[in-house]
Amino acid sequence: MIEQFGYKQELKRALSFWDLLVYGLIFMVPIAPFGVYGYVADASKGMVALAYLIGMAGMIFTALSYARMSEAFPVAGSVYAYAQRGIHETVGFFSGWAILLDYILIPSLCYVVSANALTSLVPTIPAWVWIVLFLAVNTVINVRGVEFTARANKIMLIILFAVLVLFLIAGVTALLGSGGFTVKPIYDAEHFDLNLVMSAVSIAVLSFLGFDAISTLSEEVKGGSKAVGRASVTALFTVGFLFIAQTWVASDLGRGMQFDSLDTAFYEIAGAAGGVWLKTVSILATVLSWGISAALVAQAAISRILFSMGRDRKLPAVLAKVHPRYQTPYVSTVLVAVVSLIVSLGFQDHMPLLTNLVNFGALTSFVVLHLSVIVHFTIRQKSRQVVAHLLCPLIGMSVIAYVLTSMDPLAIKAGIAWLALGAVYLFIRSRVFKDKSTTLEL
Repeated sequence: MIEQFGYKQELKRALSFWDLLVYGLIFMVPIAPFGVYGYVADASKGMVALAYLIGMAGMIFTALSYARMSEAFPVAGSVYAYAQRGIHETVGFFSGWAILLDYILIPSLCYVVSANALTSLVPTIPAWVWIVLFLAVNTVINVRGVEFTARANKIMLIILFAVLVLFLIAGVTALLGSGGFTVKPIYDAEHFDLNLVMSAVSIAVLSFLGFDAISTLSEEVKGGSKAVGRASVTALFTVGFLFIAQTWVASDLGRGMQFDSLDTAFYEIAGAAGGVWLKTVSILATVLSWGISAALVAQAAISRILFSMGRDRKLPAVLAKVHPRYQTPYVSTVLVAVVSLIVSLGFQDHMPLLTNLVNFGALTSFVVLHLSVIVHFTIRQKSRQVVAHLLCPLIGMSVIAYVLTSMDPLAIKAGIAWLALGAVYLFIRSRVFKDKSTTLEL
């Protein structure tokens, strides 16, 4: 399948549609709002469900674009590969460079969220100890191979769904016994401000990042390229519903509460709904989902992008080395572990900035993804499917561009600086070292 694009099949094809779906659900984390709820609630003035609804609407169009491009180009590399072949080599490099900012920081963000949660539970153990522990476990599992990772994902997903059900039962019961449900989590006329809501969306979309990572496993799927697109869309709709449900309940429960910290807001709400046991269970579930499962699949995703870019000589070729026994990109996996350790320790006390940096990388690459669909299908292939190949990508691009402009200005500046660094790297490779695999001409 990938031979038509000039590549050799090196990675092991062992994943089914259901493996991909579980992978996407684990990456997005069905209880992702637990860890960032306080920040989204603060930015949206309590309209958390609305922020997640808008975020899902924008991501649906992005998932559809991933489905189109994954069928046209069933290779590892995600948006890097799609932009490279759908538009141009140089555009592919910059989209890959942008998504690197997303994927290479996501494991670090997962470790920071988990460490903060555990520190609130066991304050005597420093956060860095938890970070190192989680990182070591995930690296070993990822080097062992995607089959091992897939098995671990399925077990973790069952645990997360169980915890979510417990919270929803306790939360709904508490609400029915008090004031009941309101529409304020979705629309509060007294505090509604589109700019405030969109700034909250720029944080909330973090929870949706993961469906796109499914495409990085295109060369490890058995059963055809359409499985990637179907799994991406299915995963997105599933978690979107779960996010809105749990944040609606939490917002009504937490109305009027004074939180000790934005980091622990959701856990305090869980404690108010079900007692200390539910608060503790929520913390432990967040730790496991972010620190083990989400970070595990995030590390797998970024290692595949580094593998793909190394194979194309856009990054050092050593990153494309495959383990002779486990058939995994082990050099890339270990590099991600080292970078994650450094970033995690450096951003322990700066989670909001780290969140926005992750989102900047993802959303920027998503804009290029939509453009790739338009250029490849509508312009080059003269497709007459106006809705699928022009209208949907344009809507998705517009929503994401609006969210980007609503982000924290410091994160935007840092993101632009990252892209500038990529331009310098590309210039040195192509002009100084005369690397013929790299080009600057458009």
